Amino acid sequence: MMNKLIFGRYIPGDSIIHKLDPRAKLVASFYFIGVIFIANTWQSYLFAGLFTLGCVLLSKISLSFFIRGVRPLIWLILFTVALQMFFTTGGVVYWSWWIFTLTQYGVMNGIFIFCRFILIIFMSTLLTLTTAPLELSDAIEYLLRPLKVLHFPVHEISLMLSIALRFVPTLMDETEKIMNAQRARGVDFGEGNLIQKMKAVIPLLIPLFVSSFNRAEDLATAMEARGYNGGEGRTKYRKLDWHLRDTLTIVVFAVFTVGLVLLRK
Repeated sequence: MMNKLIFGRYIPGDSIIHKLDPRAKLVASFYFIGVIFIANTWQSYLFAGLFTLGCVLLSKISLSFFIRGVRPLIWLILFTVALQMFFTTGGVVYWSWWIFTLTQYGVMNGIFIFCRFILIIFMSTLLTLTTAPLELSDAIEYLLRPLKVLHFPVHEISLMLSIALRFVPTLMDETEKIMNAQRARGVDFGEGNLIQKMKAVIPLLIPLFVSSFNRAEDLATAMEARGYNGGEGRTKYRKLDWHLRDTLTIVVFAVFTVGLVLLRK
């Protein structure tokens, strides 16, 4: 299950999405996460779904790969959907028991929340799949540059974010290896009730924490050995170049916003 989590992974490619400036992709992704809340009808969510599907196809990354990557998060999504469905009132009441009520508005909100989760996961995952961690770090640092006036540690924050993002799949792979080692010793993570399953996961935490701290110490030592001392006075080996296709990307997302507004009730 852990190796199916694709968030944080980078897949090299030569698609038009890969070639976009990381600043354009970062701005577009966060912009999409914000404007998707404008959608409030099935027509607007269908439009947003087709738009997201178009972006995925342009990246030349298999759609089935995205679907498999969503599976580890499906229970969190379904739990949130259930909360919306059984605790939202309004419209026709379909079923009621104790504090739980299934209404027309609750079902609609649950479906919309589910679609919103899927679209946000697809778009944010598309960002990391098509953008190298170093490029993402440079984009974050560039976009946060105005905060330097307030003596905000822009370079250090962007470096921490990129390292954290880079090590998400590494930690997932490490967890999978530890789980396989525990299974070889007879541990069954799937048997018993919820409490027993949680107790079975506890032995994973200690070796995972130890491995994480050792990895962090090795990384810090490697950075110091290469003379890293922060962002002051550092020059850039990689230059970010803004092209016409990046401007057109922002325009396309603006047109997408207009479409969502027109499709609102």
